[in-house]
Amino acid sequence: MEVSRPMLNSEEQVKLNQIVHDFNASINEGRQPQQSLGRDDFLKILITQLSYQDPTSPMEDKQFIAQMAQFSTLEQMTAMASDFSRLTSMLMGNEASSALGKSVEIMEGERSVQGIVQAVTRGDTPQVLVNGAFFGWDQVTKVFAQQEDRDN
Repeated sequence: MEVSRPMLNSEEQVKLNQIVHDFNASINEGRQPQQSLGRDDFLKILITQLSYQDPTSPMEDKQFIAQMAQFSTLEQMTAMASDFSRLTSMLMGNEASSALGKSVEIMEGERSVQGIVQAVTRGDTPQVLVNGAFFGWDQVTKVFAQQEDRDN
């Protein structure tokens, strides 16, 4: 026997969509949705899976070991990404420091600025002091050798 389901008219559908949207927003508490799962998400899924497994038919050892190996790989990849980020920051800082005392060309929008690097700041986004103003290292387009400085 087939059960007929009542259909929603367009107004009811809009109201239902709004209720679902409001409910989802209240659950998320202002968090932004992400396209990838992180370490905490993986652990939540694993704990939920273990909590709701059938005690008469527990997860096989092979499955559990495979999931733990995936978690270990995720941890290692996260650590590597963090290390690469620190390495990139250090390389940018060293590159900026090597320009100290050299002439540089900086693009600030459409305007080109040339001058000698008088100081360098450290950190994730190094800055150089040129002509009394700080510029981000990513704005430097050219660094001239000191011999070229004398030729100009």
